[in-house]
Amino acid sequence: MSKVYRHRPAAPDELVGRVEVDGSVYETRLGPDKRVGRVEIDTGKIFETRLGPDKVAGRVALDNGKVYRARFGPDEYVGRVDGDGKLHRHKSLAPDEYLGRLTEMPSFAHGGAALLLLVLPLWEEAATASTPKDGPARPAKPDGAPEA
Repeated sequence: MSKVYRHRPAAPDELVGRVEVDGSVYETRLGPDKRVGRVEIDTGKIFETRLGPDKVAGRVALDNGKVYRARFGPDEYVGRVDGDGKLHRHKSLAPDEYLGRLTEMPSFAHGGAALLLLVLPLWEEAATASTPKDGPARPAKPDGAPEA
């Protein structure tokens, strides 16, 4: 069993889930953990658990640790997994951003599933929560200005 931690600057890393040896991915919760997906160890295909058949979420290259999100058309490159278990998000024209780590990583398949199903959704959720939804603030009208 590999534990998955999300990086928090200037604080201890947060435990977000675990990846079992058979490829099952669980999100840590208060109470029983929730199964969020699985990875096929021999092919690198990552599946998201849902009611009915599982949905293909992406894939991981088993030779170099690159992780791709499945979408219509060519798959989107979202990040990579280092051999020591560090998880990185891809940034265009910049160094990749460190997001977390995986302890006792048996293969790149386990690390790719941890990145795509556990760490990356938490990062995307935090990024959308920090941006304003109404757009940029409008400047106040000076006194005596006519209403439009």
